[in-house]
Amino acid sequence: MTDSPETALSGAGSSAGPSVDPIRYEFGLRLSDSMKEYGPLCVGIDPHRKNLIDWGYSVDPQGAELFAMRMLQAAEGRCAAVKFMMPMFERYGSKGIAALERALYAARQLGMITIVDCMRGGLPTTLSSIADAYLKSDGPLYTDAITLIPYYGFHSLNGLIEDALSQGHGVFIASLTSNPEAANLQTSIRQRGEYEGRTVAYGIARGAQNYNDGYPGMGSVGLVIGATIGHQMDLNGMNPAEFTGPILSPGYGWQGAKGKDLEVVFAGTYHNVLVTAARAIAAYGPDISSLRKKIDEYKTDIQQSFDDMDRRMANGETAEQIAHGIREGQDAD
Repeated sequence: MTDSPETALSGAGSSAGPSVDPIRYEFGLRLSDSMKEYGPLCVGIDPHRKNLIDWGYSVDPQGAELFAMRMLQAAEGRCAAVKFMMPMFERYGSKGIAALERALYAARQLGMITIVDCMRGGLPTTLSSIADAYLKSDGPLYTDAITLIPYYGFHSLNGLIEDALSQGHGVFIASLTSNPEAANLQTSIRQRGEYEGRTVAYGIARGAQNYNDGYPGMGSVGLVIGATIGHQMDLNGMNPAEFTGPILSPGYGWQGAKGKDLEVVFAGTYHNVLVTAARAIAAYGPDISSLRKKIDEYKTDIQQSFDDMDRRMANGETAEQIAHGIREGQDAD
């Protein structure tokens, strides 16, 4: 691979991705339309033990389901998508899974785009069962998109990605996650094989972009890039602005990221960034009006940060200059 950093993810110098078939880009189109209508916020539905206790709900499957339904009621018509944290339902076994099934059904009835943060990965035979569970219309956990972990090797995901695209669904692949423990692995340099000499994160992003190449709009194969990663963007050789799939960005709110952090990480690319917030919103429940107020506040703050980026670039600043200036200010603080 001999791509320069400037063409790292644009497809220049690499083979073309899969041929354009409208169904393969249905998820990206739907999500893009939803983001234009409702803004760049994805409301996370994480029935965390503390949230359940604070809300006066029982810490059991019934409490998790009541929490999910309450969050859906607050989020309806106010966000581009909702994301369910699978392990927080799995903790209750089969009854917790059944609670998630009902919550997903309720979200579909409300016309909401759903993402299940199941963080799956594995061998192709394993992943075919995951596709059956989440991506087939008769699957018990039917959803619009799921999150994937690529550390069995990116190509181990190919079969599941093809299953998703052929049915109009999407995936988000972990690339640069919001937890600090991941940095050493994700910014490590590849010692052999495809993309030798580039970071692990770069190879993941390039593999995802191959599926989006050739489509003029937002693709359906996305990345997970945390809003908290900041300076790591200098280390990984990957420019999110050159990625044309959706970017799911956790870390805003509860994990400490603010609007300025979004500008550092995503300078020049906000049109396809879907920012998630979960516990920071849930902290204002269970009162519906308070939840809705916080959702609206976060959505406005995120949009203002992205609009500020757009204005600065329209005035001649480059994405690199914007990010560098903000980082210098943060370091000075």
